[in-house]
Amino acid sequence: MSDNNKKSRLLVTREGVSYVLPFIVVTCCFALWGFANDITNPMVKAFSKIFRMSVTDGALVQVAFYGGYFCMALPAALFIRRHSFKSGIVLGLALYALGVLLFIPARAMGSFAPFLIAYFILTCGLSFLETTANPYILLMGDPETATRRLNFAQSFNPIGSLAGMFVAMNFIQARLSPLDTSQRATLGDAQFETLKQSDLAVLVQPYALLGVVLILLLVVLLFVRIPAVRQASDRGHAPLLPSVKRLWANVSYRNGVVAQFFYVGAQITCWTFIIQYGTRVFMAEGMSEQAAEVLSQRYNIVAMVVFCLMRFVNIGLMKYFKPGRLLAVFAALAMVLLCGVIVVGGRVGMCCLVGVSACMSLMFPTIYGIALGGVGKDAEVGSAGLIMAILGGSVLPAVQAMIIDSDVQLLPAVNLSFVVPLVCFAVVMFYGLRQQVRSEE
Repeated sequence: MSDNNKKSRLLVTREGVSYVLPFIVVTCCFALWGFANDITNPMVKAFSKIFRMSVTDGALVQVAFYGGYFCMALPAALFIRRHSFKSGIVLGLALYALGVLLFIPARAMGSFAPFLIAYFILTCGLSFLETTANPYILLMGDPETATRRLNFAQSFNPIGSLAGMFVAMNFIQARLSPLDTSQRATLGDAQFETLKQSDLAVLVQPYALLGVVLILLLVVLLFVRIPAVRQASDRGHAPLLPSVKRLWANVSYRNGVVAQFFYVGAQITCWTFIIQYGTRVFMAEGMSEQAAEVLSQRYNIVAMVVFCLMRFVNIGLMKYFKPGRLLAVFAALAMVLLCGVIVVGGRVGMCCLVGVSACMSLMFPTIYGIALGGVGKDAEVGSAGLIMAILGGSVLPAVQAMIIDSDVQLLPAVNLSFVVPLVCFAVVMFYGLRQQVRSEE
């Protein structure tokens, strides 16, 4: 057998046990939560129009979405410690399905709050899936290949994201009423209610179909064997409080949680507000608001394609460069591109924003892998902390939305708002630099 074939087998083999089938099953979950993330990002703009709200109010979608991640991560870790990885995946899929199916009664109620509740429950399920899947992938093979293995599994996340973007663009954004924000503001109550119900019916349909798909997958999963895995033959579950104390004392882990908070915030702000940014750019060129939104989403899809392709490139780069160094370099490049987004603007700014996605492709799994390196039997609790850090996707988009709604004079408000991810990438860059220094000591 060639060396390359041996290395490929080692990637998903541990102590003579092959994890190929569970690796494939769990990797499907990566695609599923990518779909949920990226069908949701354009909904900030969609809900703002449908309910005649400000961008700040529309950003409550992201507050509810990523708030669910934060609230459920630790309970998910404790559940997995008590039961099994498979139990965590099953429960995660069940909550995910429940959340998307709740869009049907939310539409019947006709108000914004029930949709926020549905998003929250949906992401409680996603929190279970991520808290389960990420550490499980890390443990499916040789510890030396753990970060590469996670990067490979995470490469399927943007495939789901692309599907979510495609559905959002073609089955939601393009099918909503073409009336723009200013025209909707002039409608009477009866006309507004009729239009709102029509638009909500368009928005809910893809979520309802997703719920059916999730239920079918859940039934299939019940019959698939997901074997248990241990980091070592004598591995046990440490009590919660001592685990938390050890993790807090671990500088690499503690700083990794902070870096992950800011990275996720940067990712969600860039992918959410590319719609607002592009809409302003293309409307200035004479497009209608709906046409500008759809074209902006096409740029977002291009960004995700770049993100996806770079994931596979990064797997190769990691054979030759330390993860910390790559993390710092990509974060610095993202900061340069964001300066183009803020200062240059126009279509050049849009291209820079697409380029930022190439830089982000490395970051989540790399921060995750570095932070969990060497935490041993505290892995489940450590994973929960890193999933809780996804709260950055709830907090920082709201900050950026407030800047967009503000009355600034120096630059267009939507351009200036990208200072938020610029600061986030600075934090990630310093984390990467520090890890590189530690690896050389």
